[in-house]
Amino acid sequence: MQPVVGRIHLTIAVVAAALAAGCGDSDVSVGPAGSGGSPGAGGSGGDVPTEPSAPELPWALAEFPPLPAVMKDVPEARIELGKALFYDPILSTDRETACATCHSEIWGMSDSLPRAVGHGAGLIAGPDRQGPNVLRRNSPALFNMAFRSSFFVDGRTATLEEQAVLPLLTEDELDRDPEEVVADLAGIAEYVSLFAAAFPDDPRVSVDNFAAALAAFQRTFISKRSLYDGYVAGDALALSDEMVEGMFRFAEMGCDTCHVPPLFESETFADRNVPGVDGVIDEGRAEATEDPADLGKFRTPTLRNINFTDPYFHNGTIRQLDEVVIHELEQGDIPYTDEDARLITVFIEKALNDESRKPHRSATVPSGLPLPIDERR
Repeated sequence: MQPVVGRIHLTIAVVAAALAAGCGDSDVSVGPAGSGGSPGAGGSGGDVPTEPSAPELPWALAEFPPLPAVMKDVPEARIELGKALFYDPILSTDRETACATCHSEIWGMSDSLPRAVGHGAGLIAGPDRQGPNVLRRNSPALFNMAFRSSFFVDGRTATLEEQAVLPLLTEDELDRDPEEVVADLAGIAEYVSLFAAAFPDDPRVSVDNFAAALAAFQRTFISKRSLYDGYVAGDALALSDEMVEGMFRFAEMGCDTCHVPPLFESETFADRNVPGVDGVIDEGRAEATEDPADLGKFRTPTLRNINFTDPYFHNGTIRQLDEVVIHELEQGDIPYTDEDARLITVFIEKALNDESRKPHRSATVPSGLPLPIDERR
């Protein structure tokens, strides 16, 4: 396939419209708007404003999905309880490992490790964490979990509430009986108050309420204010020419078939011939479905904020994003050039980033235990 050259992405009309119009969605960050149309000859300024032209896209424009019904009327106190639980090491058998150990805002809601390390590794989190319980899989990032209908890379659960409990039950992760966890929480006055505020109709410190609070908190990790979102909202200057060219080549290579805009992911599972890890057996989706046809298949991850979540794939075997792009292009049957790979990488690396709604951890948690320590690279 010959590289696409000479495409003119921005016409004078589109640029003028982008400078003349603001963004109607207050939840999307775009570039600075202009001052609007010039006044007419009489100086009244009564001209009808010019509507922004539709952005140039290689796919049909799709709106970002709304929050699921389960988030309707969720009290802020429930989200605050979920935040406290997410960062509190009281959930783990060693009292040093928290959900945030493997899903830290410092590392794109992941941990920058090839494969996660569970309890027994102390308070250190991030790429320098070492310990006896090395998991089989890379820690998935948690952005836009609110819009999914399957969780974990093998899709073994259908709700975030189910997902919230399973790390407790996994021997090399947190390794705790959920009933013992809530018994510990019920012995802490601050948690009793937090549960009562979070669930006024059922203030029990229970496993169900524990899971609901963690799920509610995780559903707030929304990423929808990237340069791409500004572009589709009408800011024609949000993306550089190279980003736009990369977006078109992304579509031409069929990448959007699985990484479907606007979430740039999908509820699909595929075997991408990812290199294995010596001594690690992972059958992927087949472990959840017991269907031999699903052997070696893993869920399509989001590409939003992927620039912050290296290393990649379910086992962290590829560190560099440009190497991931080349690996994926090699799985297809469309010839590609080095320039295709470079521009697609530019689009993914620069146009899809937005961490504006990542969580901000508190200095303390109700248990009084020390929080995980993230070592920066």
